[in-house]
Amino acid sequence: MAYPTVSAPYGLVPVKMVSGTPYAGVTRLYSIASGYASNIFKGDAVKLVTAGTVEVDTADAAMTPIGVFMGCTYTDPTTGQKLFSNYWPTGTVASDAQAYVVDATDVLFKVAVVSSGTTIGDLALTDLGANVAGVQNAGSTANGNSKVAISDTSATTNTLPFRIVELVEETKNSSGGYTEALVKWNAGHQMSNTTGV
Repeated sequence: MAYPTVSAPYGLVPVKMVSGTPYAGVTRLYSIASGYASNIFKGDAVKLVTAGTVEVDTADAAMTPIGVFMGCTYTDPTTGQKLFSNYWPTGTVASDAQAYVVDATDVLFKVAVVSSGTTIGDLALTDLGANVAGVQNAGSTANGNSKVAISDTSATTNTLPFRIVELVEETKNSSGGYTEALVKWNAGHQMSNTTGV
């Protein structure tokens, strides 16, 4: 039987808790600054800034996230209608903008593995329990989804943001490499650091 293949990154998708219980869809609302000039896509990491609002947190080795963006709500400046959207369009002027964020520290996220950019890579069983960096890619304004991924190069570096907790068997490639993993926050999560924002 042929397994499904992962053709491109799709962001961070919450699937379950570290304990193994299913993720129940819990999010917290955070404000987005009116006019904030970057797209934020569903599945992107976000960080809390000193203004008390969230901004996209570039997925790399030095990220300091508060959680993962699951969409937003705001009043459309053109129509005056309340919108619910998968992504925050850059520069939108809306004083009531709020982001839905998965900010729990014990959520496991399914994520694609890349060798660079959006090129799918893979991990081995020996990578289980190691740490990895995130990889930032531009999301899709067509469907609002992120293209964030994780690197296929793991390490024991304690400051890397993700810990590999599980490897996804269903999308293992023909060479036996794992093209998806379940990861948790490892370092830099704003709910866990001792200094605050």
